[in-house]
Amino acid sequence: MDLTAITSSYRRWAPVYDDTFGRITRKGRRQATEAVNATNGRVLEVGVGTGLSLGDYAAHLEVTGIDFSDEMLARARRRVAEDKLAQVRELRQMDARSLDFPDGHFDTVVAMYLVSVVPEPERVMAEIARVCKPGGQVIIVNHFARERGALAMIERAFAPLAGWLGWHPDFPKARILGERALEVTEERPLGLFTFIRMEKAA
Repeated sequence: MDLTAITSSYRRWAPVYDDTFGRITRKGRRQATEAVNATNGRVLEVGVGTGLSLGDYAAHLEVTGIDFSDEMLARARRRVAEDKLAQVRELRQMDARSLDFPDGHFDTVVAMYLVSVVPEPERVMAEIARVCKPGGQVIIVNHFARERGALAMIERAFAPLAGWLGWHPDFPKARILGERALEVTEERPLGLFTFIRMEKAA
């Protein structure tokens, strides 16, 4: 999926995202932010979208959010201002394939419902690993393709519509597991989605 398709798709989704996809993804967001809240330090959320998760981060954290979509970020900024979310230090427009942060800058990096949306997910994972501190954690929540069964057939049927949907319904999990600096320490199902925790080698 190229950036033009992504920009167009999320321009369409931005006005209705919270009341549609946002409802479906609520459980995963809560699971991810609960895991982050048990830690300390700087947090980067890659693909922050409309900021649905921002109010769930604990007050002791320093949260930065980035997204490629200006439309999504505008809604996230309004949410931060209206809800007075002091834990959110910065929201920036950025391409996840080229993060404008130093190496090892964040204690935790979170990517929720992102990896099946971006072009070059392997490059995104490499950037996530780069900006994560040694000994830090990466949390991924996403839908991954089933290998068999009725759901797998439905995913393959909808795959040609990825550009219009804004995400790949048949996205293979293997595409995010090749980053050598990251080791999977936890994986569990969340209905249609999967929670994955990784640690960066110290």
